[in-house]
Amino acid sequence: MAIQKGERPNRWVLYNIFAWVLTEVIGCVLAMMLFGSTNMVAVKSIGLFSAFGGYLFVRSILEKKPDSVDDDINKIGSDDLQPPKNR
Repeated sequence: MAIQKGERPNRWVLYNIFAWVLTEVIGCVLAMMLFGSTNMVAVKSIGLFSAFGGYLFVRSILEKKPDSVDDDINKIGSDDLQPPKNR
């Protein structure tokens, strides 16, 4: 999707990794504050769901970017409209 938008895909991979880790840590900390450190199933599941939310956040930012303008329709020249010549 990043290539379609005219962006470098490596940058968006790093954004996704950063958002995943950051939101997972934030989700785990909030879950530990709510449930305590003894209920690790709830802490891990909330951390996983919040990490997926971080991925969806970065994806939505990328989806909102306009597509690159370099379409095939702009590459058509007047010579392309003529029938092919036999050589």
